[in-house]
Amino acid sequence: MNLKKIIDKKDLAAQYMIDEITHICKTFEKRGPGSKGEHQACEYAAEQMKEYGCDRVYVEEFKENPDSFYGWIYFTITCCFLAFISYFFQPILSIVFIAIGLSICFIQFGLYKKLVDKCFKEETGHNVAGFKKPTGEVKRRIIFNGHPDAAWEWPFKYKFTYLGFDIHMLVCFAGAAYVLITAILNLAGVIPENLINTIGLIGLVFAPFWFGLYFMWNKKRVVDGANDNLTGCYIGMAILKFLKDEGIEFENTEVGVVLSGSEEAGLRGAKAWAEAHNKEFNDVPTFVYSYDTIAQSEQLMVNYRDLNGTVKVDKDVSDLFYEACQELGIPCKKGMVPPLGGATDSAAFAQAGMRATGITALNHALPDFYHTRLDTPEALNKKCLADCFVASVKVLEKFDNGAKQ
Repeated sequence: MNLKKIIDKKDLAAQYMIDEITHICKTFEKRGPGSKGEHQACEYAAEQMKEYGCDRVYVEEFKENPDSFYGWIYFTITCCFLAFISYFFQPILSIVFIAIGLSICFIQFGLYKKLVDKCFKEETGHNVAGFKKPTGEVKRRIIFNGHPDAAWEWPFKYKFTYLGFDIHMLVCFAGAAYVLITAILNLAGVIPENLINTIGLIGLVFAPFWFGLYFMWNKKRVVDGANDNLTGCYIGMAILKFLKDEGIEFENTEVGVVLSGSEEAGLRGAKAWAEAHNKEFNDVPTFVYSYDTIAQSEQLMVNYRDLNGTVKVDKDVSDLFYEACQELGIPCKKGMVPPLGGATDSAAFAQAGMRATGITALNHALPDFYHTRLDTPEALNKKCLADCFVASVKVLEKFDNGAKQ
């Protein structure tokens, strides 16, 4: 199938995305993970999917504990304070508390596991999916994915920019390392007895930073999430719309769009959807493209590793997007979601055994709008949306023609 006539309408597609994103941000309630606004966005997308020709559309619930994703902070920082106090009485306990605190941080935030979820209130999240069947036998399937929920604001980042936010986090971890090292040296008898208390008290300089981390996120303020991540949702939605508008039907390729909720709570929606449905898609080659924060043209990237660099995604799926960009002359990088960089929903699909990759367009020196109230429709980048749209359409064209299968 040749999709040039859709590619040629990239500017119309980008404007459509901007208009829809603006409508959602200004019409629905705030879309925090597990919120009414997230549900409203999913129901709205379901109606659009039906309008755009999907034969099968469904909205599904899943249970989650959204506050747990940043809830590790309360445990880890409390452990840091307890470790500091223990240094003066039982240094061995300092080591134990630091080990516990950092382990909780790594498992809950570094690996997105459900370690402390049950300590927080259960909520109901929502996913929506739509599939457009081909005219003939299904021989291949492609899924475009984004997450409709929006982040809680990071107040320190809003007030002090990315640099201030980054320094704050690094100082907190440095403080934990300081207490750990000094406790080990104390136990080993390396520190002169007359300096034990003095060296321990130096750790007080980290206390304000630890205390500040208790307020790293503001649950009472959910950002608009125009870039992160309605842009990711509307790449797939725009493809469905323009296929419908142009009357294009594939003979053997099924096209799907899955919007997985509560990504900002630790990929909870994508994990729930993949767990429930991954076995349904073993019948034919199925490629999943997860889009997240399509905002900066010069940063368009295929991520060959995800989830803080711990998850390897599918090389063929990744290569196909990169090659599509090369054919169209669109600048695109090969990279990864680095340690402390978080994740895209592609990690959840990959962990479930699906062939997936993550597409981002965001500098890891995070821009001012990221996870702040500045992530509004006014911050959208029309050129970036247009570039990512046409690259994705080219991927669909190449995939329909048998590429990488």
